[in-house]
This record gives sequence, structure tokens and C-alpha cells, in this order.
Amino acid sequence: MQAASEDGANGARTVPFYADRQAGVGTAAQAHGVFIALDLKTGTTPERLKSLLKLLSDDAANLTQGKPALADTEGELAVRPARLTVTFGFGPGLFRVLGPERVQAGPLDLPAFSIDKLVPELSGGDLLLQICADDPLTVAHAQRMLLKDSRSFTTVRWVQSGFRRAYGTEQSGTTMRNLFGQVDGTSNPAPGSAEFERVVYGDDSMPAWTPNGTSLVIRRISMNLDKWDELDKSGREEAVGRRLANGAPLTGKSEHDEPDFAAVTPVGFPVIADFSHLRRARPEDSIQRIFRRAFNYDSVPGPGGVSDSGLIFASYQADVQRQFVPIQRRLDELDLLNLWTTPVGSAVFAIPPGCAPGGFVGDGLFA
Repeated sequence: MQAASEDGANGARTVPFYADRQAGVGTAAQAHGVFIALDLKTGTTPERLKSLLKLLSDDAANLTQGKPALADTEGELAVRPARLTVTFGFGPGLFRVLGPERVQAGPLDLPAFSIDKLVPELSGGDLLLQICADDPLTVAHAQRMLLKDSRSFTTVRWVQSGFRRAYGTEQSGTTMRNLFGQVDGTSNPAPGSAEFERVVYGDDSMPAWTPNGTSLVIRRISMNLDKWDELDKSGREEAVGRRLANGAPLTGKSEHDEPDFAAVTPVGFPVIADFSHLRRARPEDSIQRIFRRAFNYDSVPGPGGVSDSGLIFASYQADVQRQFVPIQRRLDELDLLNLWTTPVGSAVFAIPPGCAPGGFVGDGLFA
């Protein structure tokens, strides 16, 4: 059991910033996260972009180690990093600034899906900052410092904040739950495993866009909790294909039991229905796997509304088109959860490698 320490030991914990790969992907998910999409200002040159990335990298390197940013007027707020990570993502607009020879390395847009009701103010972006920590004050301070760095170079396109269980609430490694109450992410490959390496960073048969890089799809999924409340437990489990109590498939007893899609009820119907989320998300092709690192959100509802809640679905994979898109197409075609969920935001970013001291995230693109 990983328990919160009374002497604030978790607040002092750090995650290295300088490495071959960026932190915040295989890092055990923190309790709080914010995703910020920025648009580069018109007329941005490669040199201006380089200056921005160097400034952001230098301040992120300090903040993640519990040190104030360069122009930090509230440096006292930086001394408890609480496993702070800052992960950079590059959108299509950033690659266009670098020149035509770099555009093909960038992320490709997703195809249109029938279930989408996307709004521009929650979609797209040239530069992503993913800021995560176990303390919300740490996240807020890092967000402010990095946005101060960015304001001469960019405009804010959107900000999405999310959360998981508070640090110490559950045993380390417990699969998160979303606001429907369902266990979310059971099929994730374990960070550090050979399968995680293949899924997230690719291999010879399916390379990522660059060595030690990966790709991120962010989907903001609105969840109609009020309508979900009208469904009884058995209906919820049939829609998901798993038991709500522990996440076990309806044909098993434990969360990580393999589902038996051939099993039928006494009257001949599949125990795990073809329209269940588990069945639609489960690929027949082993290439079609992703690594989920999602966060819940609970925003202030609009006039007359009761809730505005859902999931910031963050999916990492080596190749978006070969891994993420086929899964999403199956969900688009026949997933009973579509009755209660609606994607309202979507963006794709290339995640560049990490950097060494003296360098900056993305420096390889300027070579």
C-alpha cells in the first residue's frame, strides 16, 4: 500500500525531466492533470519557435525538480513538485512553421466519426503542454509559469483540467475509475514491459514518427450522468461488458481475466454482447492496442444544467492510423455506450523525444 506521508514526503518527490524520452507518458498517472493547447502567433519563424521551446524546457526542467522558474515571483509554490511532469506535444501547425520537409513527420488528422459533435474551442492546437502532479496547487503554479513564458509567442486555444483519485486513496497501480463508476484502462500494457514499448514507441514493423517519440490523441468525451443514472446495474454492466464492482469481464471473476466472447447465456445470447464497449474496443489484430492515460473532468454546468462531466481521454500509441483509428471506427459503428457519451473535443499531437541538459524538447527538429 502506497500511503500518503504525514511529513509531506510525496510533495518532495520528483520525476527526472532530462531523459531520452519525455516524462508523463510511462510515468504512473498523477492525481491531477491539465492539458493546454496553444496556437502559434501569425508570422512565427523557426527561430522564434526555437526560443519558445528552449524557454519552456528550461522552466519545466526547474519546476519538475522543485526549483522556481526563471522569472518566478512565487517561487515558494515550486518547492513541492509532487511528481510534477511537463510533456510537450507538437501539432500540425508547429510542423508547418518548421518547413515543408518537416510536415510529413507531424501528426495526421483523424477521420470524421458519426458520433462526434466537436467544437473548435476544444479541438486542435499547434503546441500542447500536458502538466500533471499529485498536488493541484503545483499544477496551477506550473501552468501559470509556462503560460507566462508562452504569451509573447502564442495564444491559448483551450485548457482542459482533470483528476483521478487523490494520492494515497488507493493502492498504487489500481486501475482508475471514470465518472460512470466503471474501471477504465484494464487492458493497458504495463509501463516498462515489452508490450508497452511496442504499443507506445513502436518497433521495426510499426515505427513511431521518430525514435523515442510517440503520438497522443486527446478526446474530450462528455458523459450524460443523469441519463446513465436511469439505467439499472445489470443494464450498465451489459453496456460495458464488465462487472462494475471489480472490472471483471462478465465471463470472469477478476479484473484481468480474459473475456470469453464465445460464451452464451442459457437462451443462446452472447454473455458479452456484440454492442458492449468491451467487445467493440477489443481488437482481433494485436497491432490495434493503445495506452490510455485518461483523467475525469467535472465542470460547471450551463444554465439549467445539472452536470457537465466526462473524460479527458488521452491515448498514446506509436502509429495513430494503425492503432487508434481502427478501434475508434468500431466504437463509432456499434458501441452501446454511445447512448450516454459524446466526443466534443479532439486533437492529435506528435510527442517528441526528451532532451539532455543544455538542450530543449524538440531540438532534434532544428538539426
